[in-house]
Amino acid sequence: MAPLINGIHVPDSQLAREITELVRDASTELLFNHSSRVYYFGALQGNRQGLKFDPELLYAGAMFHDMGLLRSYSSDTERFEVDGANAARDFLTRHGIDKSDIDLVWTGIALHTTPGVPCHMHPVIALVTAGVEMDVLGLTYAEFAPEERDQVVRAYPRTLKFKEDIIQAFYDGIKHKPETTFGNVKADVLADKDPNFVRGNFCQVIRQSGWPA
Repeated sequence: MAPLINGIHVPDSQLAREITELVRDASTELLFNHSSRVYYFGALQGNRQGLKFDPELLYAGAMFHDMGLLRSYSSDTERFEVDGANAARDFLTRHGIDKSDIDLVWTGIALHTTPGVPCHMHPVIALVTAGVEMDVLGLTYAEFAPEERDQVVRAYPRTLKFKEDIIQAFYDGIKHKPETTFGNVKADVLADKDPNFVRGNFCQVIRQSGWPA
């Protein structure tokens, strides 16, 4: 049974149960536990900030956000974020969810690797990214009480070498379509014009995060 952590739990609904079953069956233990932690960390942060959000929609966004890394859900041409967003859209459409709600989930997943944008959008969108940034990058690590972090990780354990494992999972999920990784054009312009510019490095941030492993 999903735990209750500082008022947060997985929604007790048929939709949430089917999401859990689908993602557990289709995904790896690494990604399933990571996605579950993303939900809890996002929801905990949302509560702390007094944001109003639909837990079912946040749960859908969190659980589907990395489905595009799985070969069975990966297209040959779309970014992995879009593949995950499309998988969530198709699932929610089959369950009769309103298009406006589906659009929130789709956007939250599609933007979860685009820092600085989701935080200005609807809480469902913002909190998917917030949960990812906490679990992978540790950006808000110090804002969570140690007992909150411990309870989430106890319920959905991190692997002993999670930082390296998640980097490997990203690589495995995108290596067959490197053209989809074209990204932040601003960094390209700065690198072209400013010899002193140093690009931020996602993998380096992961390895230097507050998490112990």
